[in-house]
Amino acid sequence: MSTSRTHLIAVLVACAACLHIGGLRAQAQAFDRFANHTFFAGSPSSDYYPYSRGNISAPSTLKLLHDRIPLQSAHFKSGPNALELSWASNANGGWDATVQAVHWRNADPAWQGDTLAFWVWTPETIRAADMPSIALADDQGGHTTATPLQRFTRDIPAQTWVRIAVDLRALPSASLRPFQSLRLDQVIFSQSAADAHAHTLLLDEVRVDTDSTAQHALSAPAALTATGFERHVDLEWQAAEDASTAEYVIYRSQHGESFRQVGVQRYGVHRFTDWLGAPDQEASYQVAARDGEMHESQRSTAATARTHSMTDEELLTMVQRASFRYYWDGAEPNSGMALESQPGPDHMVAMGASGFGVMALVVAVDRGFITREQGVERMLRIVRFLDAADKYHGAWPHFLDGRTGKTVSLFGIYDDGADLVETSFMLQGLLTARQYFRADTPQERELRDLINRQWRGVEWDWFRATPQHDALYWHWSPHYAFHIANRLEGWNEVMITYLLAIASPTHPVPASLYSTGYTRQGPGSHGQYGIKETYFGIPLEQGYLPGTPGPLFFTQYSYMGYDPRGVRDRFTNYFRNNRNEALMSQAYSVNNPGHFKGYAANSWGLTAVDGPDDRYHEYKPFNEDDGTIAPTGAVSSYCYTPEASLLAIRHWYRDLGQHLWSIYGFRDAFNEQDNWYSSTNMGLNQAPQVVMIENGRSGLIWKNFMSAPEIAPMQKAIGLQADHD
Repeated sequence: MSTSRTHLIAVLVACAACLHIGGLRAQAQAFDRFANHTFFAGSPSSDYYPYSRGNISAPSTLKLLHDRIPLQSAHFKSGPNALELSWASNANGGWDATVQAVHWRNADPAWQGDTLAFWVWTPETIRAADMPSIALADDQGGHTTATPLQRFTRDIPAQTWVRIAVDLRALPSASLRPFQSLRLDQVIFSQSAADAHAHTLLLDEVRVDTDSTAQHALSAPAALTATGFERHVDLEWQAAEDASTAEYVIYRSQHGESFRQVGVQRYGVHRFTDWLGAPDQEASYQVAARDGEMHESQRSTAATARTHSMTDEELLTMVQRASFRYYWDGAEPNSGMALESQPGPDHMVAMGASGFGVMALVVAVDRGFITREQGVERMLRIVRFLDAADKYHGAWPHFLDGRTGKTVSLFGIYDDGADLVETSFMLQGLLTARQYFRADTPQERELRDLINRQWRGVEWDWFRATPQHDALYWHWSPHYAFHIANRLEGWNEVMITYLLAIASPTHPVPASLYSTGYTRQGPGSHGQYGIKETYFGIPLEQGYLPGTPGPLFFTQYSYMGYDPRGVRDRFTNYFRNNRNEALMSQAYSVNNPGHFKGYAANSWGLTAVDGPDDRYHEYKPFNEDDGTIAPTGAVSSYCYTPEASLLAIRHWYRDLGQHLWSIYGFRDAFNEQDNWYSSTNMGLNQAPQVVMIENGRSGLIWKNFMSAPEIAPMQKAIGLQADHD
């Protein structure tokens, strides 16, 4: 996010079968079921678990890697790995190993159940008396006493998975603030009996649930398909909605061998990516449903696929198709809109991410990922929902409840009204769709009429706060008016907001606001514009702050529809400047002043994303960098830097794909320094990859948005000049 957005937060068709709406309905409330029960079920990282730590007091020993709990992939209950506790408890010594809960974006711990259960495996029998102790801590400072696991288990036989169930009510609180099991944040294993022997215990499928001996017959998944790409296979299936299902188990067979488990997928998601690592590999697959106590359904009928070598063009299409799925079978079912994050709240849809998703949908229709009819049906669902949803002087809020269309206030009490920037991102997408879907059919006529009504209904001039103000303001609240007082001014993501406000056919603002507001030439401005810097011999005519060019999303969000080629304002040609900022970001990784692992010419792209600490950061060269790279930074720069972006795409897919490639394409972020690969995807990050790759390949979205009759007069009114790079 830019400083303006940071301020806002601070104050406040592979196959037709896979694209049916039933798949959308099946995911409703799936995240809540996952997040409220699953504490650990495998990690995308290797070697060690980032969300862990350990301590040792000699003469006891505990195996740690970088002070973290190791991961072991030879044996697991979920896959692709399990946690490894290898210790020796000696007299007068001690050890402890903590497993931390993953803090999912916009989700508070709300564990549902009275039992903490996990599965253990050991290569050699461990007596119950020699097992570790267990303690729990919540996120409010409460914790329990350390209680020997002997109380909850028998001897652990060799090479057999055993389930241990710990009654959360049986661990007494030992802190000033009573331990709250609903806020469980850490599971701590520690030395118990000092038997002076070496032991190894694998842990997997750590869950909070209500213990039950009842077993419900689960329905087997059906219609399994397998599609091979260069180094991975995409699986897809259909499954009945079933309150007892906790996850789906994926089995693989190669070379005529028996099927063995390779991973799990959370309930409500009917896709899985299996990494084979090389072309010309054939594998067969089956999928089963599994409940929280590891009872499984019958397995599906097998499906087989083979990987194959792919050209650069095929790789680009693969990235686009996978990233688009986030907005298609990953959408909120009622509204058809994009969820803020996945995994994430099942009902909270994001306005800007959905606008980006609309442009990705246009690409999907044009590329044949879905049919035109499917695209129009989804577009109508979106715009009908938006037509009835909460609006404030024609502008939508940042977040809506996809079930009801009501405002979701996430960033504080004042965030209960209009978000003009997010509205402009949506309209950038809607105007693109209006220009693309031009057929003379009842459906496409209705689509264009609804888009025009929503476009014409935005009162851009209201967001000057007063007619005397020389800039636009981000937010307006029906209860608190302009209390946030967040003046929109660049260099950041808000250029498109000014362009559309000036282009409005019904409620325009004076073209002079582009200068006095966006480019900070007005008396109310709080900073300078036209910061000229040279980094690694690459000139920037417009930088963010002295000493940093800013994050790469500045070069993307306003330019997904708006084509910056061929024109300039008094400061720069934005295509040239954006291209140079992307090249500078690559050069920064080559230079690597922080000496972070993995930075190179083929691994670059600092931009805003959640980092290893589960917090949102505006990563940018020289100013904020901890080794975290967001693939969307480099991939979404393809329209500016195709060669440099392809270097990253090839490397990330072919060399890091086992950890970095998922059902929605590249994971949101990764940090090789910390052995961390994000388990989430954000709606703001997948669609720019689809759209900006397409703009580099065919210019499709640029052509359609720029064909809107409102755009050329706006450019003339601002005074943009021809400037061919």
